[in-house]
Amino acid sequence: MPTIELPDLSLYYERSGSGQRLLFLNGSGATLESSALLLQVFTARFDVAAHDQRGLGRTSIPPGPFTMAQYAADALALLDHLDWETCRVVGVSFGGMVAQELACTRPDRVERLALACTSPGGAGGSSYPLHELAQLDPAARAALGATLLDTRFTPEWLASHPSDERLAAGMAAHFGDRTAEQERGAAAQLQARRHHDVTDRLGAISCPTLVACGRYDGIAPPANSEAIAARVPHAELRTYEGGHAFFAQDPLALPEILDFLDEVS
Repeated sequence: MPTIELPDLSLYYERSGSGQRLLFLNGSGATLESSALLLQVFTARFDVAAHDQRGLGRTSIPPGPFTMAQYAADALALLDHLDWETCRVVGVSFGGMVAQELACTRPDRVERLALACTSPGGAGGSSYPLHELAQLDPAARAALGATLLDTRFTPEWLASHPSDERLAAGMAAHFGDRTAEQERGAAAQLQARRHHDVTDRLGAISCPTLVACGRYDGIAPPANSEAIAARVPHAELRTYEGGHAFFAQDPLALPEILDFLDEVS
């Protein structure tokens, strides 16, 4: 099992595919196992490195609290381990927050950057406080989770749109049952997420950047992506038909993100 031994944790990673070097950064609560189908889209075209972020999957769960700086440092440790001086980076949701922190801290390591369904925090806008969902009963949590995924996903909408109902159910099933220790790791990630704020540092990002969002995203509203694109020099903003999982809803999204990442600067 490929792991990197860092001072405070064992970091599990996978590498697959060929082509341009690409670092893939996963969303809140997601693991390499739960994101396998999405990862395959990228490994079909790129040499992809991805890891289970601290507290999740097959990476160890060190004592908290965790910080966004630690998540970015973990990603940099993976690049160092692979001897990748630079690479392209794609971050989805929470992974987009880590990608922003990484690109603001070490802009020299990032060749091209794609940020999907994410937020800058602070004055630029924060994503929905997912840590608050734990306070709700399961039925209320499921109902709110659906409309956060896509603001159109009311019970009435889902009843008349079977494909959207399957998407909502599939996204919820990704997180499955967790042990108490796994719940601790996931909760620590959400606590780090709530303190994410790079709005005033986004001007440090120097690489070509694509900011992609879903028109009906209730977790990372389009206004948050607009704030990122307005602050990153020469960033391009693209809005797709869908919610937080727009890349599974709009057939244009993934091909355009792949093309952008593959482009020669």
